[in-house]
Amino acid sequence: MPSSSRLLFIPALVGLLYACVQLALEWSGGGVQSHHLLNRADMPAISNWLGLLTLPAVGLAFGWRARRLGGVTRAMWAGLIVSFLYGTAMATGFKLGAGAITQALFLGLFGLAILAPVYRAECIAGFVAGMAFTFGGVLPLIVALVFAGLSAAVRFGARALWRRSRRPA
Repeated sequence: MPSSSRLLFIPALVGLLYACVQLALEWSGGGVQSHHLLNRADMPAISNWLGLLTLPAVGLAFGWRARRLGGVTRAMWAGLIVSFLYGTAMATGFKLGAGAITQALFLGLFGLAILAPVYRAECIAGFVAGMAFTFGGVLPLIVALVFAGLSAAVRFGARALWRRSRRPA
């Protein structure tokens, strides 16, 4: 089993390496991109350089969760891989101009947030990593955090309401 500090920092280093590769590819291809919020030119643009902060941060969150659980579990790997594939599918749909697919996947996030614990670090990390090559490291993190908040509110709020309704009067 890896040491506690390795479990914590290796995912962060992987996130940093991932961001560096993405930025090197962009820079060699004509320059580092910026993306407008909501894909509207009248909204502020966010540079992909910020991925140097966000991708290691989600890696660090993944490492904290793994350390707390005593290692990377099968459930963590599953959450990471499935959310990576979901984010990649959304980003690919957008890149190919398949707006209907991208929109359907985006709307599907609402259902997933209600049914699955997408607030977990592995889900956020996988989703952000899957979308990073298309959108950088910031916009996917914003989307992931919105749906993570929704997921946590539904899961923990519903539990609290259920417990409260089951108490004797």
